[in-house]
Amino acid sequence: MFAVFIKEFSGFFSSLVAYIAIGAFLAMTGLFLWVFPESAILENGYATLDSLFGIVPYLFIFLIPAITMRSLAEEKKDGTFELLATRPLSDIEIIGGKFLACLGVVIFTLLLTLVYYFTIRSISVPEGQVDSGAIAGSYIGLLLLGASYISIGMFASSISKNQIVSFSLAVFLSFFAFSGFDSLSMLLSLQHVDAFISSLGISEHYQSLGRGVVDSRDVLYFACFTVFFLMLTKTVLGGRKW
Repeated sequence: MFAVFIKEFSGFFSSLVAYIAIGAFLAMTGLFLWVFPESAILENGYATLDSLFGIVPYLFIFLIPAITMRSLAEEKKDGTFELLATRPLSDIEIIGGKFLACLGVVIFTLLLTLVYYFTIRSISVPEGQVDSGAIAGSYIGLLLLGASYISIGMFASSISKNQIVSFSLAVFLSFFAFSGFDSLSMLLSLQHVDAFISSLGISEHYQSLGRGVVDSRDVLYFACFTVFFLMLTKTVLGGRKW
């Protein structure tokens, strides 16, 4: 599995797509934090990264499918997955290696955004007066959210040889997982039912972590969500006829 991780992680940064995707992500977050007046830190006058953590889940909906779309679709298109499968590796190890490689790219991208945290610490009055607990919780939420989106992206990549189809399907599924259940809960505004439906979606659990309290129930939700889609991916690969 480690060999698959190294191959995938290094392979991603050998393509132009990686730098375009990460560059576009950082450019958009920078614009929302410092330029757009509705969300700019200097305009609002508060040393907080709320606007960052509000927009990143939606940027992830496009960034992460761009990372995962080639993970299995390219192998299927080029016919190299069968060669990979002949090595002493189980489907779980192959999926796990590719998942960890994509997660490594997401972690690397999030680490680059820490410059925003240190910037607001330095410009806050008094210096360093920021809610670090809430920011740490939000970063944990972003990491768990990224893992969930990756599992969706890998599933989408496993069912098509076309990377564009995989990308589009992953974007749709990720958007629905994040916002779709909230929309359904508003449509089905019945007592107790709407709260239950809303709790099935990612958004409620992500917002809970953003309050700075890492609740084990939220962590368990993200873990189960991620494992569910990874097992779906394994099921698709296990029934392969290509």
